Amino acid sequence: MTRRTKPPHEPTRSQREMVQLYAAVGTRHDDIARVLGIDPKTLRKHYRNELDLAAVRANATIGGALFNKAKDGDTASMIFWMKTRGGPGWRERQEVVPQVTVNIPFDGWNIERAKPDPPDAD
Repeated sequence: MTRRTKPPHEPTRSQREMVQLYAAVGTRHDDIARVLGIDPKTLRKHYRNELDLAAVRANATIGGALFNKAKDGDTASMIFWMKTRGGPGWRERQEVVPQVTVNIPFDGWNIERAKPDPPDAD
């Protein structure tokens, strides 16, 4: 009896585009492989370029749209751009106040002594 083997995977253009789209939005490699019906190792072997460059291309697309909005006068886009890309002088400073917990042992305070004195009954 001869053992049948699967033919080698040959990526199509539409599969490459699909892998790039899935990777661009952050889909896990294992899940992309399942959609294609291939092993994750096969995915990484045949689609390495799409997997590596998908996030770069997505960031460039979104960054370009944000940049254009900022250039067109959208104030929120301008502020966001400067806070994230403008360098240290444009970042908001957040003061971090450490939380300190002090444990004071309870030694049986006399609660009766803490009550106010009753008004004088003159």
